[in-house]
Amino acid sequence: MITRLLVANRAEIAARVFRTCRRLGIETVAVHSDADASLPYVAEADHAVRLPGTSAADTYLRADLIIDAARHAGADAVHPGYGFLSENADFARAVLAAGLTWVGPAPESIEQMGAKVRAKQVVRAAGVPVLEAPELPTAADLPLLVKASAGGGGRGMRVVRDLDDLPAELERARAEAAAAFGDGTVFVEPYVERGRHVEVQVVGDTHGRVAVLGTRDCSVQRRHQKIVEEAPAPGLSAVVERGVLEAARRAAEAIGYVGAGTVELLLDPGTGRFWFLEMNTRLQVEHPVTEEVLGLDLVQLQLEVAEGRALGAGATDTVGGEPWADGHAIEVRLYAEDPARGHQPQSGVLTAFEVPAEPGIRVEAGFAAGDAVTTHYDAMLAKVVAHAPTREQAARLLAGVLRRARLHGVVTNREQLVAVLTSPAFLAGELSTGFLGDHLAEPADPACVAVDPGAPVAAALALAERAAAARTVQRGIPVAWRNVVSAPQRTTFRRGEEEVAVAWWGGRTGYTVEAAEPGAALTVVAAGPTRVTLERAGVRTSYDVAVSGPRDHEVVEVDAPTGHVRLERVPRLPDPAEAGGAAARGALLAPMPGSVVSVSAEVGATVRAGQPLLVLEAMKMQHTVSAPTDGVLTVLDVEPGAQVAAGAVLAVVEARTDTPDEGEHR
Repeated sequence: MITRLLVANRAEIAARVFRTCRRLGIETVAVHSDADASLPYVAEADHAVRLPGTSAADTYLRADLIIDAARHAGADAVHPGYGFLSENADFARAVLAAGLTWVGPAPESIEQMGAKVRAKQVVRAAGVPVLEAPELPTAADLPLLVKASAGGGGRGMRVVRDLDDLPAELERARAEAAAAFGDGTVFVEPYVERGRHVEVQVVGDTHGRVAVLGTRDCSVQRRHQKIVEEAPAPGLSAVVERGVLEAARRAAEAIGYVGAGTVELLLDPGTGRFWFLEMNTRLQVEHPVTEEVLGLDLVQLQLEVAEGRALGAGATDTVGGEPWADGHAIEVRLYAEDPARGHQPQSGVLTAFEVPAEPGIRVEAGFAAGDAVTTHYDAMLAKVVAHAPTREQAARLLAGVLRRARLHGVVTNREQLVAVLTSPAFLAGELSTGFLGDHLAEPADPACVAVDPGAPVAAALALAERAAAARTVQRGIPVAWRNVVSAPQRTTFRRGEEEVAVAWWGGRTGYTVEAAEPGAALTVVAAGPTRVTLERAGVRTSYDVAVSGPRDHEVVEVDAPTGHVRLERVPRLPDPAEAGGAAARGALLAPMPGSVVSVSAEVGATVRAGQPLLVLEAMKMQHTVSAPTDGVLTVLDVEPGAQVAAGAVLAVVEARTDTPDEGEHR
């Protein structure tokens, strides 16, 4: 019997495991880096052990420190969560060698499925179809996909459409895989352009039984990273569904699998053919959708199997062909990232984090309001899951909850998730790994989405009310009151690259707003520092307003039934020091906080537009910083290993303005 469990992980997955442990009466132990010390999961555990440092390499990837933590905390079992050491066979062996219970598959199973090249050999022998590229591919084999043999999550993965690009993409994939997983081994396989990513949940026990627990679809991906997952996989014929379920069983039984795992398959929706991609020998991020439609607790099954118990009647196979799911569940991954900057990871303080607690909604969060989001680890803030009788109802419920959520302080991918869930193509089940490119050609950038004209008005009036409340004299005089009415007050905001100005007057009877365009007149019904109600064409809408930042440079977050808008106030008198700053002098600024992986140029070098100068790594992803124009590299302020803040000057390229003289052509 497990009495005290250490979770060798962090944030939402640690909190998820702790929740089941509390219900089962098992004590819990959290481990945390210095960067994570104040996150909610640490306080939720019965005991917590510090792992000194901030980087994953110094903390969550240190098997020795985690096992020492388990010993000191009196834990008798270790659950690895997902990511980090969850699929590390040596870590599993070390846990077992320390006399602790390992809540996961046998180390040998991890090894067999952990290296994708070896995994393909194993399942091929079991009769499961696999994708393979020729050893020397030709143009006829394009496009190709370069993949990391270890790990997942899209890291170490590159699509190649030109054979000339293959060597460079192999090198980039090796570097990214080595950085993310400590193993730079990669392989090449055919790339199925419009395939669906379908997976099957399995659980095996030590008594020889493998339960096959239904399908999921995880096709909606960005840069090979899943962002929307659902169960059951929609639109599968009975024949295809039975085929993928049986293939998953054969793959798991081929290695005598014990514990929770997922068999991932690539499905060609046009032909119904499918191929093995990989097997994840751990709990998946998207496991909640399976739990919701089957009424199971997969963590509980993991713990029972680890204790040597046989799978009970609850883990009923779903292979029979009869409808097996209770309704439909959809999960979205909410990330701290900026759509306006290519979905680059963001850091900062979550000043508000509230998701409406509606029936059928489940939130698995790693953060709470007031927590700092860093770039040391994955950018995911939370998973939000909707369970409803039908797929359409689940999508509508989830989109509505996301719209009403209060997410302030960092930019998120919320708008893109809502765009997916409300897309006619998604609702029609037209799924593929190319979904975003096919149906949402432009990423849902908040700065490009039409703004409710009432949002900036609400922001301006809330700021005016805040200023009035802060007065120490003449508190009875209306805001912006004048004896002789002349020009309106103007409050200007920046939203992305766009500026929005609000013209308004204050008087004894309240506020008056100048219409931004004909027919768009707004009447101010009520105004306060945190809530403003406006009326347009007889329809009233209330806006909740939250303000942060210094006076005249405030960041204003506006939430309404029409959605969320983040506005930055433009000061009336800009700081002259900001004009002609680093950016204007041809500087390359860090697009996000992170660490410098490599530098490929030297000061004084002549560079061409688009030439890679250095590589930054943030949240396990690598980002290349390139020269913006032809010129000379005059400044290079970083070196490999350096930590940089967002907006820091990395380098300066002086554009070439000289023209060669005639003698140079002779």
